[in-house]
Amino acid sequence: MLKKYLTNNPKFIPFIAAIAAFMAYLFFYPFRRAYTAGTYTDYELIGVNFKAWMILAQVIGFAISKGIGVGIIAETKHENKGKLMALVLIITLVFLCLFGVSPHPYHLIFLLLANIPLGMYYGLILGFLEGRNATEILVAALTGSFIIGSGFAKYVGGNILNLGVPLFYMPFFACLLMLPLALGSIYVLHSLPVPSLTENMNRGKRITLNKAERKTFYSKFTLGLISFIVSYIILTCFREFRDNFTPEIWNEVGVSNPNIFLQTEVPIALAVMGIMVLLNFVKNHIRAFFLIISIMFFGALLIFVSTIFYTLGYINMYYWFMLSGLGAYMAYAMSNSLFFERFIGAFNLKAQIGFLITLADYYAYFGSLVIVFTKYFLSLNISYLTYFKYLCYAISLIYMLLCIIMFLFFKNKSKTLVSIPNSL
Repeated sequence: MLKKYLTNNPKFIPFIAAIAAFMAYLFFYPFRRAYTAGTYTDYELIGVNFKAWMILAQVIGFAISKGIGVGIIAETKHENKGKLMALVLIITLVFLCLFGVSPHPYHLIFLLLANIPLGMYYGLILGFLEGRNATEILVAALTGSFIIGSGFAKYVGGNILNLGVPLFYMPFFACLLMLPLALGSIYVLHSLPVPSLTENMNRGKRITLNKAERKTFYSKFTLGLISFIVSYIILTCFREFRDNFTPEIWNEVGVSNPNIFLQTEVPIALAVMGIMVLLNFVKNHIRAFFLIISIMFFGALLIFVSTIFYTLGYINMYYWFMLSGLGAYMAYAMSNSLFFERFIGAFNLKAQIGFLITLADYYAYFGSLVIVFTKYFLSLNISYLTYFKYLCYAISLIYMLLCIIMFLFFKNKSKTLVSIPNSL
């Protein structure tokens, strides 16, 4: 019934799609991050804080999911995406229940298994949003949800712990609370009409791709895609550390109120969403594509400059954490979906962004394991706050260099490929 209404009233599609995407991913986030609301200081395994092992299990499961998801998302038909999203959440909930009831330290097995389906969720959502004239606005809403999603997950998990729910049962109850809300949002996404013929002509038709077609796609943009993936790996490493260890970083400066997670992330979300909405007014795909790479560069520059200001005492911890987060999410939001959305339009390709971002995520989440290993498993005697500051310096400088390489590569490529008709 909703699909019929939206088909007859297409002007409401962007509004409904934006709200549904925001809610679908916001309510998904506790499935992935609620466990990080706890610090697990009373638990160890082989002399290492148990939370480090949990993050390791989560990231490995997520990376495996991305590897599996490249083919699944590329080949899943549009009408089956919503069903697969719902199945992902239900399977994860079952494993989180087993996570809660299993004896220590066997929780790790079920946390890993719980994350193996989860990595496909984001790519599936993008399938409902890409290829539309308002895609930037829709992805802005989605981006807003994952910027505040980590804080929201910790907020939900932290308040459930405050109710007296045992630590290892908390993720299950957080997700059980979110499941009906997430399923309702998925239903709305599933009810959206597919992009119109006019949108297909403007943005490029989004199609499924088999393995051979994907290889052909990669071969035409090898150096550019490698540069992007490397930059995406280091950016994801930064984001993963910031998201996973936010409670520990704030605890070191004496802040333990769960509200801080939303106080820093909501302004970031609003700012990044505003930038993404403005990009919707840039109709020329080539111009928009290179503008996106420029925003990625300036996001890294903001991380670098804000960290210098904090180190020199010009700004306090709150503003540094917020500004460095803003820089990270400026870059991450652009590279997470809009980079490929405008890439397809700029080079007049037939493809879809879901499998491309899932491919980048596959390498990125394996790369983020380096962060966990260097902080915990190499037994570095360094505080979370100091480690985070070093990350800000190192990652921002490397990321800016990679943005320059990407810009030059695609600028040269645009001179030879932009006039080629839609093809792989």
